[in-house]
Amino acid sequence: MVRSQTMGTKVAEAALILILALVSFSSLFPIIHNLAISFSSPAKAMAGFVTVFPKGFTVDSYTKLFEDSVFFQSFWISVKRVGVTCFISFFISLLMAYPLSRSKREFKLRDVYMWLLIFSMMFNGGLIPFYLVIRQMGLMNSFWVLVLPMLVNVFNVILIVNYFRSIPKELDESASMDGAGPWFKAFRIYMPLSMPVLATTTLFLIVTVWNEFMLGLIFINHEDSIPLQTYMQQIVVRIDPTLIKSIEDVKRLASVSDKTLGAAKIFASMLPIMLVYPFLQRFFISGIMLGSVKE
Repeated sequence: MVRSQTMGTKVAEAALILILALVSFSSLFPIIHNLAISFSSPAKAMAGFVTVFPKGFTVDSYTKLFEDSVFFQSFWISVKRVGVTCFISFFISLLMAYPLSRSKREFKLRDVYMWLLIFSMMFNGGLIPFYLVIRQMGLMNSFWVLVLPMLVNVFNVILIVNYFRSIPKELDESASMDGAGPWFKAFRIYMPLSMPVLATTTLFLIVTVWNEFMLGLIFINHEDSIPLQTYMQQIVVRIDPTLIKSIEDVKRLASVSDKTLGAAKIFASMLPIMLVYPFLQRFFISGIMLGSVKE
């Protein structure tokens, strides 16, 4: 049956489309603006003439960026950090969420552990005790100091627990009748059915770990071991007079500025998240549980 649209309905739909278009543009504008600055001449970028299109198009900022070996070293450390953290955290979150989603009859201490998790999410021991623990464990200037503190995200665990509880109990009961144990049910039933929430929490974790810079700022003292966001937080373009040895060096240094080079680095640091998101987005809208239970 085709429903005829009144004038009020058409106006409401047009207004909704306009609002969504404005929201989309406001979300994309900072990225487009930053990209335009990275391809603009330093003078026009510093003067504030750049909006969404480059002014005085040039790729000198990216040429200078490709010459920065520390940037790519930090970039690789961040990529490795995200990969290791997400891989380990995925299984830790799954193994924590499954028993916490069981009934109190199956897991008598469920409420105790849940309250401990919630308490740890709301309160922490402070920066100084945290620093002392890291130092006593011998993790200073270690790659693992960037990984271990990020492994357990209580908020993500609670999301997975709630999703597990929404799975029909008939699936669990039928698996138990067929002789399935907890390990089989966790990895062969609950994990495949929970891919939407697992993909969502993984994306949250990727963004959190990729953007985190405080751990590298506090616990890493070597420039070649810091993650990308720590490097970008510290970076300031300085012209060292001892590096100027020819007229070509003067021209090269004059062709970039703090603003254009910083914009190029910011855009390069955003690319991994922009590339990962489309692959995980399909899990958000998939009706993976549709028709899983027949009554």
